[in-house]
Amino acid sequence: MFTCDEEIGAYSTDLFNYLTGYSAKKEYSKLLVAPINLRSRMVSLIQREIEHAQRGEKAHLIFKTNALVDRPIIQLLYQASQAGVKIELLARGICCLRPGVKNLSENIQVISVVGRFLEHSRIYYFHNAGNSEIFLGSADLMPRNINRRVEVLFPVQDARLVKYLREEVLETYLSDNVKARRMLPDGSYERVKAEPKKPLINSQIWLLNRHQRAQKG
Repeated sequence: MFTCDEEIGAYSTDLFNYLTGYSAKKEYSKLLVAPINLRSRMVSLIQREIEHAQRGEKAHLIFKTNALVDRPIIQLLYQASQAGVKIELLARGICCLRPGVKNLSENIQVISVVGRFLEHSRIYYFHNAGNSEIFLGSADLMPRNINRRVEVLFPVQDARLVKYLREEVLETYLSDNVKARRMLPDGSYERVKAEPKKPLINSQIWLLNRHQRAQKG
């Protein structure tokens, strides 16, 4: 991701100074930085979706991450599900949350895509009452990433890119019926099978082909 946003550039400079020991800055505004403010900001963003759901508004979270292990985040996602927030989790590896449990996580779906390429991107989508927000970055939802490492999530501010990430990238992963597996309430997984007469969708190959078409065009 490239940006000419001077504020993000300034805070990124502060972050590198923090890493080298030349700064003890505690506020990064647009950036979510672990172990400083990433947890508190992530909690507030999830709680905002809960508040939207409690007011009867559409509320939706999509998290694409390698792992979901952090207990406080999992508990908050359970609360969000019970409040009526639709939650779709793309977790390639370990996921300690159980989806589809009655009166606990009925509004949560967990999908794991394991294919030709190692899934390593993190995308955090918040519907935000129609004013969608997306953060990209390095942080998995694990205690070591949130509490003990320096990790960064940054906002995608171009509406065209937000639309692309939500409607093409995330939607394609959620529609994968070739390499995707769905977690069941007991923690086991089943393969996602294509419905009759529906096209086969391999999300990784789709993205690769799209990239190749873009290069040619």
